[in-house]
Amino acid sequence: MQTKPFRIGTRGSPLALAQAYETRSRLMAAHGLPEEMFEIVALTTKGDRITDRSLAEIGGKGLFTAELEEQLASGELDFAVHSSKDMPTVLPDGLFLSAFLPREDVRDAFVGAAAPRLVELPEGATVGSSSLRRQALIRRLRPDLNVITFRGLVDTRLRKLAEGHVDATLLAFAGLKRLGKQDVPTELLDPRDFPPAPAQGAICIESRIGDKRVNTLLEAINDRTTHNAVTCERAFLGALDGSCRTPIAGHAISEGGKIGFYGMILTPDGSRFHDISSEGSATDAERIGRNAGEAVRATAGTGFFESWS
Repeated sequence: MQTKPFRIGTRGSPLALAQAYETRSRLMAAHGLPEEMFEIVALTTKGDRITDRSLAEIGGKGLFTAELEEQLASGELDFAVHSSKDMPTVLPDGLFLSAFLPREDVRDAFVGAAAPRLVELPEGATVGSSSLRRQALIRRLRPDLNVITFRGLVDTRLRKLAEGHVDATLLAFAGLKRLGKQDVPTELLDPRDFPPAPAQGAICIESRIGDKRVNTLLEAINDRTTHNAVTCERAFLGALDGSCRTPIAGHAISEGGKIGFYGMILTPDGSRFHDISSEGSATDAERIGRNAGEAVRATAGTGFFESWS
C-alpha cells in the first residue's frame, strides 16, 4: 500500500502548475485519495530561464523537459506533467507518455491591440510569436506584416502587448482557458485555415517504463480519444524530424473508432507549403500519422527542407 505521497514533476509557470493541479484532481477523484497523497514538485527548466532567444537558437523542445526527465529517470519524481506540444518526438530511454487528459480546445487565439482580427491588422503591423509554425502561417496569410520572435510566460506576453511592444500576438486558447483567461482573445482562428501544432491543447503524463505501481495509477485517468489523436499527430511530427526549427501543423480528430488527420508543412517565410489529409481506424493512429508525414516529405522533395536548417 502506498504510504508516501506520489511526487508529481512540473515546470513552475502558472500554466504548468494549473496542469499539474488538474492532473492531481483527476487522480484524487479516480482513486479516492486525499490531496496529501500527491506532492507537486516545481522545477525551473533551461527553456524557462532563457527567454531572449528563440527555442530553435537554444536547443529546441527538450529545454522544457530535460530537468524533469533527469529526476524522473533517477526516481526522484514518480511522474511528470507536460504540455504535449512541448514534448520531443524521441524520449529518453526508459521513459514514455503513459497518459493523456481529455483534450482542451485546439485553436490558436489571436489577441489584437491594433485590430480585433488577424486579417484586419493594418499593413506593416507587428505581430509577436515564439512559434515558427504561427510565424509561418501568419506570413502565409499576411505577408505584409512584421512578424517577430516574442517569448515569455502568458502574462509577460500580454503585458508587453498592452505596453505596445507589438500590435498583436497569438497564444494557445487551451492555455488561456486553463488560466481563466478565456475572455482575452479577440479572435479564435479556424483550425482549417490556421492549423494547430501537433498535440496542442493536450496535457500528457510521462513516467517510467515498467513502473507498474505508477502506471496503473495513471491508466485510470488516461483519455483514449486524446491518446489516439495525439499519437497520430506526434507520429506525423516524428516522420518529419519535427522540432522547434520546423514549421509543422497537424490535427487529428478521433471519434467513433475512426481517425481523421490533416497536416501541413511550411517554409519559415510562409511562401510555400504542402498539406495532406488522411483517415482510417483509430487503432492505426500511429501508422496513419507516420504515413502522412512520409508522404508529405516525399511530395515536398529534399529542396523544400533546406530552408529549415
